[in-house]
Amino acid sequence: YWQFWRNTDDRDVGKFLRLFTDLPLDEIARLESLEGAEINEAKKILATEATAMCRGRDAALAAEETARKTFEEGASGDTLPTLAVAAEGIGIVQANVAIGFAASNKEVKRKIEEGAIRLNGEKVTSLDAMVKPGDKISFGQKKHGLIVAA
Repeated sequence: YWQFWRNTDDRDVGKFLRLFTDLPLDEIARLESLEGAEINEAKKILATEATAMCRGRDAALAAEETARKTFEEGASGDTLPTLAVAAEGIGIVQANVAIGFAASNKEVKRKIEEGAIRLNGEKVTSLDAMVKPGDKISFGQKKHGLIVAA
């Protein structure tokens, strides 16, 4: 939920801050005036405030911290989905279906062809790629998971 708001189009940040937060209008005006890389701070505030209204302040702050650790520090958050596999690993296609990122092998294969599947930050180009415990998989820009030992 938090990440949905974080991925808001730059042009919609001000409108969404007014509609989905209780921030004072002068603060919204300040955030709305940010440009370039600074707009990302406004998006994080939007994500946290909108999530807090729906899920509570603690959940919002936990989601923000997980995103920060995952995307800014490259660490793994405790709340990312995990898939337990044997030491020898499993195929990337099977892993994406098993973790719940895709409904079918066909969907994963299409995403690989589109360049939307990553393994440890690197684009997957082969349907034969294997994932093992300790790996991080990404399905598009919004779904990330960890492979752990069974």
